[in-house]
Amino acid sequence: MKKKNLSVKKKIHNFYSKKLDDPRIKRIYLNFKKKISSHISSSFCVAVSGGIDSMALSFLAKCYSLENNKKIYFFIIDHKLRKNSTFEAKLVKKKLKLFQISSNILTIKKEKISTNIQSFARENRYKLIIKQSLIKKIDMILTAHHVDDLIENFFIRLLRGSGLKGLISFNKIKSKVTLDDKIFILRPLLDTSKKDLIYLSKNTFNFNVNDPSNLDDKFLRVKVRKLISNLEKNGLTFNKFKLSLNNLSKSNNALDYYVKKNIDDNSNYLKLTNSIILKDDFLKQPGEIVFRSFSELIQKIGNKDTFARGSKVENLLKYLRSTNNGSKKTLSGCIIQKLENSVIISSENR
Repeated sequence: MKKKNLSVKKKIHNFYSKKLDDPRIKRIYLNFKKKISSHISSSFCVAVSGGIDSMALSFLAKCYSLENNKKIYFFIIDHKLRKNSTFEAKLVKKKLKLFQISSNILTIKKEKISTNIQSFARENRYKLIIKQSLIKKIDMILTAHHVDDLIENFFIRLLRGSGLKGLISFNKIKSKVTLDDKIFILRPLLDTSKKDLIYLSKNTFNFNVNDPSNLDDKFLRVKVRKLISNLEKNGLTFNKFKLSLNNLSKSNNALDYYVKKNIDDNSNYLKLTNSIILKDDFLKQPGEIVFRSFSELIQKIGNKDTFARGSKVENLLKYLRSTNNGSKKTLSGCIIQKLENSVIISSENR
């Protein structure tokens, strides 16, 4: 039995090694390896949808784990949004097993959706993976976001009226998903093209499931893809786009400097009561600085993984500027009150 297992392992190693002899696949892998090597300490996980992108990522992650003896988990999401989603999830699991990849299927609870379907699927997908990551002590979640996703996300946020921070938020290989910095998302394929991933997927596992929503014009992402296609015909290139995105990121970094300065200079944190007192000058800084500073403090005291909705933050700031002694307001797990020239932010769970 042991000899048989060793024989299977040798065949699997040979399969991955042989695929890396392909110059194009090797280039993609070496770029992937370079991106994650400084971030992976022990175990990590891969989010697998069964689409071309995540199957390509699964191949790359398996190669890396074999080469570096790293523990890796593969999580397949059954989102229950399509009639065949459970069948597809089991099919992906079966296919991965052929290549010595063990995986777990995580199922999203079926419920009536009143909001954006794709947003619902994305949010619940991350909730499930984060929950499993905490259980298994995983600190890094790998996703298959690539160049085309980066460009699409920028235009989607632009059409939704996002500010500077929102427009460039996707332009990070690593970003935290929990407030305590225990779990991060790693996007090692952000400078890899969709064409490269299609080539990689077809020439390795040669399997994927198709999501019909990717061709449905009722979804904004599909409309944006067509918009980008037209822009590319008129001169838009990834290098030009990346240059603009990097310039925006520099501007955002400058704003972040003044946000930190405003918090350091004009607020006092009281550890004993887990509350913050804002000095009079806190609200006198430029609008964007105040908005970001206030949002960060609300997130900290409220102990939330995400920022409060922008419109609610703006309305609360408007109220605080218009009163000296106001009634208590609540936002994102916090109690906020204006007392003369100071603002007190405290936790609702004290």
